[in-house]
Amino acid sequence: MLFLCAFFVTSTFAQHQLIKKWETDSVLKVPESVLFDGDNKVLYASNIDGTDPWGVDGKGSIAKVGLDGKIIAVEWVTGLNAPKGLGMYKGKLYVADVTNVVVIDIKKGAIDKTIAVDGAKGLNDISVGKDGIVWVSDSKNNVIYKIENDKSSVYLQNLKGANGVLKRGDDFYIVDAGTAYKVEKDKSLTKLADGMEGGTDGIENVQGEDFLVSCWAGVIWYINANGTKEKLYDGRDVKRNTADIGFDPKTRTVYVPTFWKNSIVAYQVK
Repeated sequence: MLFLCAFFVTSTFAQHQLIKKWETDSVLKVPESVLFDGDNKVLYASNIDGTDPWGVDGKGSIAKVGLDGKIIAVEWVTGLNAPKGLGMYKGKLYVADVTNVVVIDIKKGAIDKTIAVDGAKGLNDISVGKDGIVWVSDSKNNVIYKIENDKSSVYLQNLKGANGVLKRGDDFYIVDAGTAYKVEKDKSLTKLADGMEGGTDGIENVQGEDFLVSCWAGVIWYINANGTKEKLYDGRDVKRNTADIGFDPKTRTVYVPTFWKNSIVAYQVK
């Protein structure tokens, strides 16, 4: 009886799928994160460019890609180290770059300034709120930093696998070692879903309280508002990573960086 009930719940909510739209040429340079820019109708992708995902070597860059999958510029902005998460606020692109947050002027296509994050060792994902406050995870220290007026402070600590962050309105979400959480105002964590691969990477809101979560090893999950989850993609058998995703809510398109495969894949979420 218990088995039948479990099967019923799983099959009832296994209702979403990914439909592939396009894939870029494999000319990017270890793309870790993708960000959708609806105003300029482009995608930005962070190129780690190297075999060391944390290398401080000055080889990192930001790519610009069209919404049709055509590469506009493999190295649109250069001079970074191992860039990962991307966020936007008022014409500026914010990049998590190992121990610094690099701020790029989008119109100029040039670095505007660099914000040093005190104590940082491995900055990973980033999200900028409507108030301009920057939230950035550190996967080596397992903390979340808050940056306000270019000053950083530790907001959350003692996490297990800090990575994806998402500021949506007044709400704040994170993924940590296989679990997605909503961070409450008192900094307590409310679980959205668990049991995902430990390398949980990116989190994006689809609609309402439904979310997509990517796992670096090659899995994409759909989290329903009721806490159930669906595995939409699993590329582990073919060693195809799914790193820090970007999302266009209007077309329900998720943009997936393949890391070592050097491409971005666009899927429509059905």
